[in-house]
Amino acid sequence: MGNKLTRDRIVEEADKLFYEQGFEHTSFAQIAEALGISRGNFYYHFKTKDEILDAVIRHRIVCTNSMLDNWELEGRTPTDRIRSFLNILVMNRAKIKRFGCPVGTLCTELAKLNHPAKAHANELFTLFRTWLRRQFEQLGRHDDADELAMHMLAFSQGVATLSSAFQDEKFIQSEVRRLDDWLSSFTTKTNTLSEVL
Repeated sequence: MGNKLTRDRIVEEADKLFYEQGFEHTSFAQIAEALGISRGNFYYHFKTKDEILDAVIRHRIVCTNSMLDNWELEGRTPTDRIRSFLNILVMNRAKIKRFGCPVGTLCTELAKLNHPAKAHANELFTLFRTWLRRQFEQLGRHDDADELAMHMLAFSQGVATLSSAFQDEKFIQSEVRRLDDWLSSFTTKTNTLSEVL
């Protein structure tokens, strides 16, 4: 197995375990065991857990940018593209119910730990915020595009948190439908997010 392939597999497995168990509760040994590789092979690629965390965050940033680029290509209108953002809640509802939002849980954990990587992890939210703001600007909402983007992020995080707390996938689907209805009626400058909340 090539060095790059092994390193990529370590990052992908660490990403999964950080999401499911949390960064603090995931050990080198657990990652190595899940991959069936020796400790020596593991340490060849990463000397510290913080190095793995940095690689995981960079991996998530690359994947998020790729996803946002795909939404740009696939969505005919800004509304269609915003729906793609909402639909990740529905598509990932089983995992969200069990583990919460992968971005939100990581950012929250690193903030609680006052970990130096917390600002790096927050870049994931910034990617979504910037992208959503651009969609609302394209809908003609230049004055409040950033506010609407932040509301959308807050909505998604609240839905993910409550779905996980109450173990309720149906809650995700019903809340996404409500916001989708609001998006469908989003045709005048007087519409506000509070109309759906």
